[in-house]
Amino acid sequence: MKKLISTIALATVLGTYSAQAAQMQRVTFESEGQTLVGHMFLPDNHQAGQKLPGVVVTGSWTSVKEQMAGTYAARLADQGYATLAFDFRGWGESKDELMFLEDPQRKTQDIIAAADFLTTHPEVASSQVAGLGICASAGYVADAALQSESLKAIALVAPWLHDKEIVHAVYGGKEGVKSLIDASRKAEANFEKTGMMTVALAASTTDEKAIMYQAPYYTETDRGLIPEYDNKFNIATWEPWLTYDAIQSADQLKKPTLLIHSEAAAIPQGAKKFVERMGLHSVSVWLENVTQFDFYDNPKHVTQAIQEIDRHFQKTL
Repeated sequence: MKKLISTIALATVLGTYSAQAAQMQRVTFESEGQTLVGHMFLPDNHQAGQKLPGVVVTGSWTSVKEQMAGTYAARLADQGYATLAFDFRGWGESKDELMFLEDPQRKTQDIIAAADFLTTHPEVASSQVAGLGICASAGYVADAALQSESLKAIALVAPWLHDKEIVHAVYGGKEGVKSLIDASRKAEANFEKTGMMTVALAASTTDEKAIMYQAPYYTETDRGLIPEYDNKFNIATWEPWLTYDAIQSADQLKKPTLLIHSEAAAIPQGAKKFVERMGLHSVSVWLENVTQFDFYDNPKHVTQAIQEIDRHFQKTL
């Protein structure tokens, strides 16, 4: 596996992530023949050669490593973990022929590759690797844990976990879903014919055609609208995204799983379904009046989540 590690100055870490983790490394690793770029965080008191529990951290759909994934990775490193936030294929610094595609299967394979990479890293205890998925990537992390022996436990924060019923409720019923899938198939066919992707703006406060019109976090320059954010959405996303069942893995997943959510956040019914189907293998923590976007970067709620995640991984890794 190709690896490239270089140290980035402490000032960069503090400026980007507003955290206390004093050591960050830029790393690369391979997934399905493509090179992915990540940021690996270590505790500020870490000594070379000391092996730590490792955690792969992933964020919401369309996001890059410098957003909520990097925020949680830096904060969790403060608790004594070696953490990795990375850009999926076709997002951020991880270039690919097919860009800005929110394909659950592709992203699941990237998470598995990231977990495998951590098991080989000299600073990580190979038998103590976990996954942390925020929002949309919660389903991908659960699928990765089901498929990969590298992941021993997982935590899901503000998990967006949908099935067919929830998809229809959120995306305009049967006809609304059909319209989006038709657009997805048209975009895919155009790409196959011309090599040109059909790309829309992901988030905007002024463009009503944006996928996330006037959505908090993604449209705020002091939060998610950072220079590193692609802010693009490949229309071919709709079919793999809308036909994805993020809850079905709960039927087979036996690894220790923590879910942290709130009734005030997005689709709590999906998390409840997941917990019910996982049974005794899952634990859920429900916070009061926390919005989906506040889970991403609100210092109070991020701290609450980190404390619960740390307790979970201390017990299960």
